Amino acid sequence: HVQLVESGGGSVQAGGSLRLSCTVSGYGYSSYSMGWFRQAPGKEREGVAAIDSDGNTRYADSVKGRFTISQDNAKATVYLQMNSLKVEDTAMYYCAASRGYIATSRRLVATAYNYWGQGTQVTVS
Repeated sequence: HVQLVESGGGSVQAGGSLRLSCTVSGYGYSSYSMGWFRQAPGKEREGVAAIDSDGNTRYADSVKGRFTISQDNAKATVYLQMNSLKVEDTAMYYCAASRGYIATSRRLVATAYNYWGQGTQVTVS
């Protein structure tokens, strides 16, 4: 049974930083692709960042240069370092995992992922 547990959300002032963590259990982490998504009230879920088993990353244009996704295979954990946060970054952030390779064009597409965490709230004021 695959489980994803996010942590690290909270409230921060604009310009501040937060680091989200997502720990995965229940499968061989290193063989999966991972992503971070977010959903603000009244909006669709959008892909923020993704990383594959080789460490290749992809980012939404809205967060490029501000957010960094990384992973620690030994800890089965993926991180999202968020700097220079803006009010518009306010959302529930979700970690997602896909068993296997995801084509580059689909790495920020929610339907490409099989497993989801419960979400962690990020509020920027």
